Amino acid sequence: MINRRTFSKAAGLGAGAAAISLSGLQNQASAATSHRTSGGPVPTVPTITPGTHTTFPTLKQIKAGVLDIGYAEAGPAHGPVVILLHGWPYDIHSYVDVAPLLADLGYRVIVPYLRGHGSTRFLSSRTPRNAEQSAIALDIIALMDALKIHRAVFAGFDWGSRTADIIAALWPERVKALVSTSGYVITNVKSQLTPAAPAVEHNWWYQWYFATDRGKQAMENPEERVALCRYVWTLVSPNWNFSDATFDRTAQAFLNPDYAAIVLYNYRWRIGLIEGEPRYDRYEKLLAAQPPIHVPTITLDPALDPFTPPGDGTAYRGHFTGKYEHRTIANIGHNLPQEAPTTFAQAVVDADHL
Repeated sequence: MINRRTFSKAAGLGAGAAAISLSGLQNQASAATSHRTSGGPVPTVPTITPGTHTTFPTLKQIKAGVLDIGYAEAGPAHGPVVILLHGWPYDIHSYVDVAPLLADLGYRVIVPYLRGHGSTRFLSSRTPRNAEQSAIALDIIALMDALKIHRAVFAGFDWGSRTADIIAALWPERVKALVSTSGYVITNVKSQLTPAAPAVEHNWWYQWYFATDRGKQAMENPEERVALCRYVWTLVSPNWNFSDATFDRTAQAFLNPDYAAIVLYNYRWRIGLIEGEPRYDRYEKLLAAQPPIHVPTITLDPALDPFTPPGDGTAYRGHFTGKYEHRTIANIGHNLPQEAPTTFAQAVVDADHL
């Protein structure tokens, strides 16, 4: 999930956090309104009911960097590229409704399984199962290179937001525009070493759980890890009445043989319990300085997400120095693209036209 230090000001948050709803963004239908920029009219994404789609028509594999990456693809092969990045504990099905909406507008949509998820596999058993933030970002750069994609619109939430933020900050030439749910979530490990507000620490219960042998055992047991992930879904998306079938489709991604190692590494690394690999040190040094993001960006705050701080995004506004919009999405929880696919897809289109 997201960076606890980024949201240390969210001491009083919860399902009833005092989020500010932008006019016209209060529900799914709100996205189907006229949009216009200085460059002319912006396509309007049609409103659909979440859960309209359940599968991706095309799943592929490609060797990229240290991985054989599994990914979904939709839309015309030569269309402008959008890369959609999922978080934890989720998978590519967070975008099962978003991808066809964008594909129907002519975008080539790529939705990869992050390392340790789904059909993505390490090419060598000798590769450390590292999951520090720069390693995941470099996976996506390697994927773009393997697919011969020079530049794309990026959109994500949770781990996906962080990964997209990192690529936009360190490799801006690869990013046409950005949609970042929860704003600027690049991790500064040193800042994570001091206590946050009690309510923030409470929200991160699973991070402390993963730091224990007890949590490690739970993650390494497939049945227990699936039960834990489902429980997290209910906590962070209190209004989302997902079905057993919806969860079960995503839960298949949690059976990846490297899933436990990747998740445990990521959360333990973030709070300074383990050291990163030297090969990533130069990237992490740059990221520790909290580099600005200059590419056109729309940030999204789901109002019912317990990790969303009260307010209007001002806590992280200074990190975005290019064209910028912020939107708070009412009545939606952490898994924004799956809970509100029309709203999310419209943000992608709007960001592309900033």
